[in-house]
Amino acid sequence: MRFELPLLVAICACTAGAQTAPQPRIEELKGKTVLLFTPHPDDDAFCCAGTVARLAANGNRIFVVIYTNDDKGSYDLDMTSERLARIRKAEEEAGNAVVGVPKENLLWLGHHDGMLEYVDSLRLVEQATEIIRRYRPDLVLLPDPGSDYVRWHKTDHRMAAMNTLDAIRAAEWHLYFPNQRLQLGLEPWQVPAYLFYYVTPRDANYWVNIDPVLDKKLDAGLASVSQFEPAVHKYRPDWLPKDRAKALAELKSAQVHRDGHTVEAFRYATEFNQF
Repeated sequence: MRFELPLLVAICACTAGAQTAPQPRIEELKGKTVLLFTPHPDDDAFCCAGTVARLAANGNRIFVVIYTNDDKGSYDLDMTSERLARIRKAEEEAGNAVVGVPKENLLWLGHHDGMLEYVDSLRLVEQATEIIRRYRPDLVLLPDPGSDYVRWHKTDHRMAAMNTLDAIRAAEWHLYFPNQRLQLGLEPWQVPAYLFYYVTPRDANYWVNIDPVLDKKLDAGLASVSQFEPAVHKYRPDWLPKDRAKALAELKSAQVHRDGHTVEAFRYATEFNQF
């Protein structure tokens, strides 16, 4: 251990305090680089498209890293995995266009839906580490594994959460994946701040007001036509008015409200626990 106990306690106390008061406000950042890691195409829209829209409007460079191609989630017996992957890719591009992220900023890792936990772990964390070192983000958004417990029942969600955390840790130490420095010229990078999304109310410590961009968030969610009825059972690329109205009502009911505003909730952190 590198620290004596009294110093370690002091460091932990300082870190805990730093996690609750980011300065400046995340949604007020300008000219920064943001990486958003998402298990599937659509999680970014459902979790935090409002925050992304505010960041994009401020001129930040936003890149969305999509772990899987979401090629399994359909009840349509005429659907194939290849076709579904193409559909979900187009929907992801359309949803991100609404909030200001161009399709060239979508980074597809291409793993199969529901199979992320069974991908070679070393390969997966190396992929994410390379992206962090290449783009050198000022802020990373990722699924929240829970502050002190693992709570995800979805395999891709828990794997995306833990793998991204492992990559954040590896990215700052040059002896992890040294080939990236020697062969690709990628230097180590220490991520300054993280926002964990899909956070439980007990863990949330940061809220972004999305009142000004709520319509954009809802439209981004509605771009995922194949995720809603009736398309999830029998695919069609467009909406009947009654089906769109039902989906819109579902999205509105899922929004979080705080102090009279529609918000997105996060767990904010600025330090990686090295102990």
